[in-house]
This record gives sequence, structure tokens and C-alpha cells, in this order.
Amino acid sequence: MDQQYIAPMKIGSRIFAPRPFTTLITIAVIFILLTLGRWQLHRAAEKQVLFDAFASGTDVTRPIDAATSRLARYQHVEAVGRYDAARQILLDNMFDAEGRAGYFVITPFALVGGGWVLVNRGWIPLGASRAERPDVPVAQDQRRLRGRADDLPRPGIRLDAPALGPPYPVVANFPTLSDIGRLLHVSAWTPATELVLLDPGEADGYARNWRAPGFAPMRHIAYAVQWFALAVAVAVTYAVTNLKRSVAGGSAG
Repeated sequence: MDQQYIAPMKIGSRIFAPRPFTTLITIAVIFILLTLGRWQLHRAAEKQVLFDAFASGTDVTRPIDAATSRLARYQHVEAVGRYDAARQILLDNMFDAEGRAGYFVITPFALVGGGWVLVNRGWIPLGASRAERPDVPVAQDQRRLRGRADDLPRPGIRLDAPALGPPYPVVANFPTLSDIGRLLHVSAWTPATELVLLDPGEADGYARNWRAPGFAPMRHIAYAVQWFALAVAVAVTYAVTNLKRSVAGGSAG
């Protein structure tokens, strides 16, 4: 037998005689493709949980204060207090539904009875340059506001960044709640949520087209199907290219 081939197998008038190296490469590629497909299915399941939570978040409105325990993400909430207009934050590198770059306007909100929460008042476009900070005024009268509980935006990879500091509004790239706490000298955050996404119908907001982040679950399922289809295509190609005609009295190859 030709040692360049795995032991040949006769199939009808043909012989299946793959090379060991080709076989190993094919197995590795198929394994990678199947792993990618399974990962996409896992992501689809995770996204379905998020999208379901977003869809059901407004079923009940929960009041929050300094003593409220942690709430589920996207839970609809209401809070009574006052905006701190003098110490606002602009989250940089945020995009609207059309892909335009801009800022999320984050305003600290002092809760009646004590404690604080951050409110995302919506998206605004960049000015002529980043050196020109937009004016984001808001009245500081006592009010009742409504929105959805959420987390502060997080980067794919968090890098070390310089400490935040005035002048206000402070421009920040993916700060943590601790970063903002040090900037504002605030530690008494409500445990209920890191952030409130201000409802579209609430006053003193900007563009607010809130939705669950990332691709819809069906997009991930579509990607999974593509990876699985590629795995099948690689397997079929491997089988076809290694199926050779049988030569009477001769050997495979």
C-alpha cells in the first residue's frame, strides 16, 4: 500500500484513499467551523434572553430609591428627585440608529430621601469638533421621571484611561460607575441600577431610540447556519476529492 494514503476503502467502482495530512487538516477545519456555529447558537440564546427582557421590561413600573435592591436589566422604573445640571457627563463614541457618532448625555439625579442614580437623557451629535462641547442644560426642579434600568455601556476591551476631571460637561470613554463616583465625589448610588434610560416621552431628553443591544437573535442563527453549511461543504469536498477510480490490477493513487 502507498504509505502516502490511509488504508483505502473500495466503494463500488471507486476507492476512497485520503492522505493523512489532508485528513487531519479537514478534521481541524470542520471542528473549527462547528465550534463557530455552536458559539453563534449560544449567542442567539443569550440575545433572546435580552430581547425578551427588553420586551417585558415595561410590564410593571418599579419605584426606586437609595434602598431599592438590584433590579433586572430593562425593568421599567420611576424615580423622584432633582437633576444635577452642573456636573454632567458626555459618553463619547456613541452612535445613533443611523450610525452617526455623538454622545450620550449622562446626568446625575439626586433621589429624594438620599442616594443618586445616573440618567441617560439620550443621544446628541458631535459639534464642529470634539473641542467644542455641546450645551446640555436641564432644569433642577424636583420631578418624577420614568425609564428603564440598564448598565453603563461597556467596551469590548477595557484599557487604562486617565482619571476623569472637570471642566463640565466631562467627556468620557466608557467610564465605570466607580470612575464617575470619584469624579463626582459620590458613593451613595442606589443599588437598583447603574443607569436609567430616560423614556422617550419624558421631558428634557434628546434622541432616545432605546433597544436591546447588538444583533437580533435571528442574525446569530443565520450566522450559525452559514458556519454549519461551510462544515458540510468542506466534508463533501474532502470526500469527493479523495474518491478515485479503481484501476484493475493497480493501486489507489
